[in-house]
Amino acid sequence: NQLASRKFRSFLSNSGRSMASKTQVGFIGLGNMGKPMAKNLLKHGYPVIATDVFPESCKELQELGAQIVDNPAEVADQADRVVTMLPSSPNVIEVYTGPNGILKKVKKGSLLIDSSTIDPAVSKEMAVAAEKMGAVFMDAPVSGGVGAASSGKLTFMVGGVEEEFTAAQELLTCMGANVVYCGAVGTGQAAKICNNMLLAIGMIGTSETMNLGIRLGLDPKLLAKILNMSSGRCWSSDTYNPVPGVMEGVPSGNNYQGGFGTQLMAKDLGLAQTTATNTKTPVPLGSLAHQIYRMMCARGYSGKDFSSVFQFLQGA
Repeated sequence: NQLASRKFRSFLSNSGRSMASKTQVGFIGLGNMGKPMAKNLLKHGYPVIATDVFPESCKELQELGAQIVDNPAEVADQADRVVTMLPSSPNVIEVYTGPNGILKKVKKGSLLIDSSTIDPAVSKEMAVAAEKMGAVFMDAPVSGGVGAASSGKLTFMVGGVEEEFTAAQELLTCMGANVVYCGAVGTGQAAKICNNMLLAIGMIGTSETMNLGIRLGLDPKLLAKILNMSSGRCWSSDTYNPVPGVMEGVPSGNNYQGGFGTQLMAKDLGLAQTTATNTKTPVPLGSLAHQIYRMMCARGYSGKDFSSVFQFLQGA
């Protein structure tokens, strides 16, 4: 249709690059994060072949020129570089090793990059399975959320064979501002899980502090200002404050809509717990943070941004 082709042309002219010079890249998982990531590959001139378990998720990408196919095996059959962005470990196992999975039709020498946040042990399993088929698997989870995915400013934490890092970097720099090599397969996931555990603990601490200060009669904006020029300052206090009205352009100012969902934070904290148990590592605050976010999910906060822990504590 005419509108779609016009949209596609203007999209390409804005990207200022020709598509002809770059070979096809596969993309599997077009959710809140995957779709803007795939759009950035298109903007950088890569022809994209994509699929998602929900066909309606593919429409916008198709209008921008991506080829849509039925399943992951078909993607792997046509592209020798594939990026996956999926919700959880079981989804990754299914997409790679299932009956219509990537490894059913993967070409020898293919590069498979998984940007899902999953258990590092699953990343290692997928790497072994891929290697048996002559392909290379790397884990490359992201930090930065939907906003950074749209603007191409994600941070990628990459685990895998170091010799393949440059090839992965070429694609990942189209979608992110920072691409960091962490070590062997699974270390990207490890870095992501550790970061998010600290993020949750920091957000709960900031929320408790703000709530106490407000109840002691302090103005929230003033309290935030004092924290941010003092030793208690952290990302949750100065960049992503959880108290409505303290900052603009953050989920707390928009009824906790958008951002990074409470359910996803609970999932990541669950991964941290599993890895802590497996490595016999004491994480008492990480454990408590996990329980708090699980309680929030049970009380109707699942779809709200994780900074809504402030609202949860206010009512507790």
